[in-house]
Amino acid sequence: MTVTYTAQVANARFCGFSKLLLAWRGSIYKVLWKEFLAFFAMYTAISVTYRFLLFEDQKRYFEKLAIYCNHYASLIPMSFVLGFYVTLVVNRWWSQYTRIPLPDRLMCVLSGGLQGVDERGRLLRRTMMRYASLSAILILRSVSTAVFKRFPTMDHVVEAGFMTREERKKFESLQSPYNKYWMPCVWFTNLAALARCEGRIKDDSTLKLVLEELNLFRGNCSMLFHYDMISVPLVYTQVVTLAVYSFFFVCLIGRQFLDPSQGYQGHDLDLYIPIFTLLQFFFYAGWLKVAEQLINPFGEDDDDFESNWLIDRNFQVSMMAVDEMYGDLPIMEKDRYWNDSNPRPPYTTATLFKLRKPSFQGSTFDMHTPYF
Repeated sequence: MTVTYTAQVANARFCGFSKLLLAWRGSIYKVLWKEFLAFFAMYTAISVTYRFLLFEDQKRYFEKLAIYCNHYASLIPMSFVLGFYVTLVVNRWWSQYTRIPLPDRLMCVLSGGLQGVDERGRLLRRTMMRYASLSAILILRSVSTAVFKRFPTMDHVVEAGFMTREERKKFESLQSPYNKYWMPCVWFTNLAALARCEGRIKDDSTLKLVLEELNLFRGNCSMLFHYDMISVPLVYTQVVTLAVYSFFFVCLIGRQFLDPSQGYQGHDLDLYIPIFTLLQFFFYAGWLKVAEQLINPFGEDDDDFESNWLIDRNFQVSMMAVDEMYGDLPIMEKDRYWNDSNPRPPYTTATLFKLRKPSFQGSTFDMHTPYF
């Protein structure tokens, strides 16, 4: 389930983010603790071997190797490669969310454009919105493991009520080697054309608007399919992963504390525990874990999209909008500011003095200049 903490950071305050550091679900500690312990265990094993198991001549050779590794580790462009990659992945992650097919615009147009309070009109509106929901489910079960586990076969889609058995026969009778998520959208357009012929869609402009909204909906379905098919180039992901792992593999040797009595530059202090190297691992490896979590947001990680929740919400809301709410209007009344030329909605005591601001006239409104 998506981790939401926006209410906790609604206002900036002293150490406002510090409370978030104690969270576990969706945290960096949860996804990184195994790698962190493995890195620390390997560092400790090498340190113990150097201090207690090597002979003196072997220690001298290891010390030269450690200095060499520490010197050339800086040649790996960690910040540049990793930062650019994570930026690319985060932008791709948000773009995928904005492409999730939502029925809100389509259901509003359909509710106002397809007329008829009789059972036939109701059947047309509900069936068309069900086709839109079916198209979204077909594409989501193709890209989301969570949705596929909920609807592993077409039998489950039929049993859930998104498709009838006759529609399934039609669906399976069309032989195509490609994903057929678009078929319900074609059924939708056929029903829209039928409704226009029956006069339930009053004019061509309304039909055009309905089909435009459907095409926008179908376009989002198509983009999700293409996001799933076209990944971030594998070579880029491999380069970033190899850069991070290579850097810290070198650090296992190069960041060892060497014998201070040997007088090596920068090795005057022996702390045993490499505090700043561990912090560096935590930040860089954590950065890589961010990309790993976000590169496919249709999985089952803590911060992946709530695809099944979206299916439930969209289906319930769209059916209500075109059926129960069709033609359902509250009684029109004069609003409380009917004869008030300067309406002022009230403030509560909690907001009166802090959040009520005078009208802004412009930055130079109160400026005084001499006249010539």
